[in-house]
Amino acid sequence: MTIAADGTQTADGPVQGAPATLERGIDWTGAFWVASGVPPLVLFSIGSVAATVGKLSWIVWTASIAMGFIQSFTYAEIAGLFPNKSGGASVYGAIAWVRYSKLVAPVSVWCNWFAWSPVLAIGSGLAAGYILSGLFAPNSVVNTWQLTLLDLGAVKSGLTLRINAVFILGAAILLSVKTIQDGGILRAANTTKILGISALVPLLLIGITPIITGDLVQAHFFPLVPLGHAADGTVFDGTWDRQGWTVIAGGMFLAAWSTYGFETAVCYTGEFKDPKTDTFKAIFYSGLLCVVVYTLVPFAFQGFLGLGELVKPAVLDTHGNVVSPAEYNGMLAPDIYSGMGVARVMARMVHIGGSIGGAFVMVMLILAIVLSIMTSMSGSSRTLYQASLDGWLPKYLSKLNNHGAPSNAMLTNLGFNLLLLLMSDYVFVLAAANVGYLIFSFLNLNSGWIHRLDRPHQTRPWRAPTWIIAAGAVLSFVNIAFVGMGADVSGAGTLRSGLIFAALILPVFVYRHYFQDKGEFPAATAEDLEMSEGVKAPRRAGILPYVALVAGVTVMLVTHYLAA
Repeated sequence: MTIAADGTQTADGPVQGAPATLERGIDWTGAFWVASGVPPLVLFSIGSVAATVGKLSWIVWTASIAMGFIQSFTYAEIAGLFPNKSGGASVYGAIAWVRYSKLVAPVSVWCNWFAWSPVLAIGSGLAAGYILSGLFAPNSVVNTWQLTLLDLGAVKSGLTLRINAVFILGAAILLSVKTIQDGGILRAANTTKILGISALVPLLLIGITPIITGDLVQAHFFPLVPLGHAADGTVFDGTWDRQGWTVIAGGMFLAAWSTYGFETAVCYTGEFKDPKTDTFKAIFYSGLLCVVVYTLVPFAFQGFLGLGELVKPAVLDTHGNVVSPAEYNGMLAPDIYSGMGVARVMARMVHIGGSIGGAFVMVMLILAIVLSIMTSMSGSSRTLYQASLDGWLPKYLSKLNNHGAPSNAMLTNLGFNLLLLLMSDYVFVLAAANVGYLIFSFLNLNSGWIHRLDRPHQTRPWRAPTWIIAAGAVLSFVNIAFVGMGADVSGAGTLRSGLIFAALILPVFVYRHYFQDKGEFPAATAEDLEMSEGVKAPRRAGILPYVALVAGVTVMLVTHYLAA
């Protein structure tokens, strides 16, 4: 197989001794089915968003998916600039930034990876929790035993590393998914197509059935005010003051991790049969699917369940300190916040045949989560693979197996997520990862106009309207405001933990670039950078990228200071 500079494929056989390349085995529908694992991500954080913002939850979800849809058009354009690359939007965006700073570019790739990769741990943990809760009583030995390995209270209060039944079953799920992925993108796409049909049908039923049956309660939506949070854990209808806007920012921050995720559809540009047409179609139709699911499902879930009522008041010690916070039922219940009880409620929403019907819906939702894991492993592994080829990450990550799958990258993903699976608080993992995701979003949305300035004459298979590129740049600063104001709503130290993890790429890149590669980029990356005999193309954007970076940092600091 020969791949021309424009991304087209010729039908000749493999060249003896040629380096392994990703297999061009799918069209846009294959990427669509792989990306169909994004809608089930609503199961991961629907409870945590509700517990943060209250009755405005469905509005937050709708606004978030609207932002994600607008932003996706920038990603579709820059993906078309590099039809032979895989790895997703962060890889294409990094090429814009590297002309201006070698250290900023790998941060984009790294932040995208460590935001997507935890889907494996969180998803397998949720799926394991659903299975165990369906088979065993909540207070059974199977569901309650655990072995604590390490206390991480210094990172977040109550956080530990532990081994329990969720970890063991979740690890088995991860290993099964990796076995499927080892067979290459075509087998993975075919598998996700089967899972996608099985998983998306119940999600759509969950979004539509309560509307038809009249199970939505008007009082569950009003008044339209943010949730107020007292120090002892009790909640109340808040006001549009500084605390109110802070919790809205916290909800938008959490929702973005799920709603923006369909940009993974452009991770497979290097595996499309016709990247010129497949790239835009993949992200556009994936986005439309997400608009439907992320609008209907949170609306129906909230209308059916409501926030709930106080069932257990806070316990205070003699000094007035909180020993145990207040507990609620409904969407504010602890098992809804963690995600473990979401499937049980959704099974009731569709009114299918009692316990047997409920079990059927539960199985379908477990398949939906496995679909999300498949999507994440496919996309995040290819980000590691392409980042290795481009000179950002260690060389061993660029190894492919006989099926053209990035085997070492997937193995690295697996090891990282087995560690995350040991953690006792998956919502904290999600929130810390999302700090990186919105940093990536900021850098990548700005890369759209940087590429426009630096590559004015390069062929663009699909060119976004200029106003869309400008809107993406504006939304990049909105996202950074969500990080600054809203990250620590998920727990003190969330922003700090996310920023520390984002910075871990710097010593890794320095070792790869300056020690292994002697300060030079691989030949393919040099070509992407339009280098000629070591001389870079003119930086037509001038100081504007630096202005954007300074402005982004300023927005984060100011909004963090303003947070209640």
